[in-house]
Amino acid sequence: MRSRERVLAALGHREPDRVPIDLSGHRSSGIAAIAYAKLRDYLGLPVKPIRVYDVIQQLAIVDEDVLDRFNVDTIELGRGFARDEDSWRPWTLPDGTPCFVPTWTNIERDGNRWVIRSGEGRVLAQMPDGTLYFEQTYYPLLEGNDDPQTVADTLDNCMWTAIASPPGPVDDTALAAGARQLRQDTDKAIIGLFGGNLFEIGNFLYRNDQFMMILAAEPKRAHRFLDKLVEIHLANLDKFLAAVGEHIDIILFGDDLGMQTGPIMSPAMYREFFKPRHKLLWNRAKELADVKVMLHCCGGVRELLGDLIEAGVDAINPVQISCAGMDAAELKAEFGADLTFWGGGCDTGNILPNGTAEEIAEHIKEQIRILKPGGGFVFQQVHNILANVPPQNVTAMLDAASSA
Repeated sequence: MRSRERVLAALGHREPDRVPIDLSGHRSSGIAAIAYAKLRDYLGLPVKPIRVYDVIQQLAIVDEDVLDRFNVDTIELGRGFARDEDSWRPWTLPDGTPCFVPTWTNIERDGNRWVIRSGEGRVLAQMPDGTLYFEQTYYPLLEGNDDPQTVADTLDNCMWTAIASPPGPVDDTALAAGARQLRQDTDKAIIGLFGGNLFEIGNFLYRNDQFMMILAAEPKRAHRFLDKLVEIHLANLDKFLAAVGEHIDIILFGDDLGMQTGPIMSPAMYREFFKPRHKLLWNRAKELADVKVMLHCCGGVRELLGDLIEAGVDAINPVQISCAGMDAAELKAEFGADLTFWGGGCDTGNILPNGTAEEIAEHIKEQIRILKPGGGFVFQQVHNILANVPPQNVTAMLDAASSA
């Protein structure tokens, strides 16, 4: 099987010739740039520029030689863009490793920290010395000015929505052309990152505590905000899929709904505020293009999976197996007929950074034994490979996955 066939078979709940592998196919299956530089050196690969495409999470573009080395079957739509040197400028990672960042990212030195500014000069995010990632510092609706027009205007004034990774600031014509070319250049399954976050954008704009209080105490205000947000998302979805829909296989939405101990909200709250709107967005995507819908949703969300399936999700990521209720065997038995588990392949909290090569390989084999039967599984570690993970452990994980 070719890579795209392999991934689509798994999404269609048909067992492919081997388990498909995702590494850096989206912004929660990648590898920190610090760890990536060490991985290339460990593998003895030629020296190449380290390009940080997700500046907030400090994630590296994974080059073709590494994707080929580990039999990776996926690629992000953004890899078809920013291929020229003019799209990148020099920077330095927190450990001193030279790298490049997109030219359109407004990173500046400010005392003992790096900051990211808006077009108006406001500090949206910071990375103090001694830390490894950017953190949000500005919440545009914290003071409560959330009339519908304000919601639209403030989306570019928070960290997560203002900082674009490739394809970056391109128009619809360039977006369509780049997507078409990538489709011609690769046989990997192409993932188009859309986002369409609802709960999370409320957190990004109001701040987590404030938005949760609005959901609980001011439901009319919450519905008004979410209605405007869906209106914005639907308009953007129509434009996005008009440009790239025929060239991608999976469209990725996001909304982190879980914690280590279970869902952030009750199923009743999810059904009132988010399920109908998720259903509207996900069904619209499937009307516009022949795509599978994947939801990035961290944490323990077992109690919400039935509702997510009813709303139209095809695959869930990252399947955070260390959380309450997220036992892989139980999830496969209860939801495996209807849901593809895109993740859950390796525990990144303890086993990947701390285990021996043998312990990691045994863990991978067990996860694959549980999740592989009947398809409905794409191997990915639980979220990104962080900066502290030794390269030999990354290699042990991916070699075990490709040989299982």
